[in-house]
Amino acid sequence: MRAWAVVENGKPLKEIELPTPEPKGTEVLLEVTHCGVCHSDLHIWEGYYDIGGGQKMSLADRGVTLPLAMGHEIVGRVVKLGPDAKGVKLGPDAKGVKVGDLRIVYPWLGCGTCATCLAEDDNMCTVAARSLGVYQNGGYGTHVIAPHPRHLVDPGTLDHAVAATYACSGITVFSGIKKAMATPGYTPSEAIVLVGAGGLGLNAIAVLKALKHKNIVSVDISAEKRAAALAAGATKVVDGNGEGVTQRIIEAAGGPVLAVVDLVNGTATARFAFSALRKGGKLVQVGLFGGELMLPLPIMAIRALTVQGSYVGNPKELRELVALAQSGELQALPVETVPQRDADSALMRLRDGKVTGRLVLKAEAA
Repeated sequence: MRAWAVVENGKPLKEIELPTPEPKGTEVLLEVTHCGVCHSDLHIWEGYYDIGGGQKMSLADRGVTLPLAMGHEIVGRVVKLGPDAKGVKLGPDAKGVKVGDLRIVYPWLGCGTCATCLAEDDNMCTVAARSLGVYQNGGYGTHVIAPHPRHLVDPGTLDHAVAATYACSGITVFSGIKKAMATPGYTPSEAIVLVGAGGLGLNAIAVLKALKHKNIVSVDISAEKRAAALAAGATKVVDGNGEGVTQRIIEAAGGPVLAVVDLVNGTATARFAFSALRKGGKLVQVGLFGGELMLPLPIMAIRALTVQGSYVGNPKELRELVALAQSGELQALPVETVPQRDADSALMRLRDGKVTGRLVLKAEAA
């Protein structure tokens, strides 16, 4: 198989040859047709996360090894089944997969055998992280392995490039929004604030609208992205630059807010988002920009505030999201396809902030 891989952190991706994996047990081998370019890929390419206080968390120390074909927003075509994957059904009304089927690949894999994984909360596995495009080769290569047919979701009639984005951008915002909506006192007319109007932010607006939420405030530092948020259906937008962002959010929302979903999650955004919360409010932290948040502990108790992390989503949420999209209720994220061989230039466009919506790599034969 060919791969456009990180060979050295911070250096251009290189086209290399890797052994094509052979599916064993319940595994399924797919040929990649589409793969989204995600902001998380930039952290993997750089080799670290900024955890604040001048400290960096090395991905090598977390088990990420090079060379690595990144990419976790994957759609591919089944080319071979492991011996135990044949005939596996995914429920009383769901058939298994066969060679030639096109599928969205759930990438946030755990060990596959613990109680958490067997309950289909693979992303929360504490035994072993095996995420595609992070701990094993992903969609920047020509082939990927899914460990079990249950990790494959039929996109139906959805545009394949858009469908790929649901494996990360889609379920990430879907899972974060569900946590925000679970805040006591939530109603569809309550202002939910979204920090960031890039690919995640536009997907979040679409998901909120599909779930019949009526009051969406979008915050971004880019005038172009704020305009895109309004076009996508945001009720109001807020300039995230400089001082006074908290007050601008409160004014746009008509008062302190019940829930903020921070899709950037840097030091500055976390601070102004936290300060905008009302009593009983919740800050859902999704993004991985990096930094730290100093919390005023008495205020946490006095105002009964919640700060909750949200890590991607699980296979159940991916199936739920895809069903929502197939119903026609979910507006598609704007995507631009680029040839898979141009993975490096696509990644650099994302690094330089020159992407509205999502870039999706497309295989030559797709």
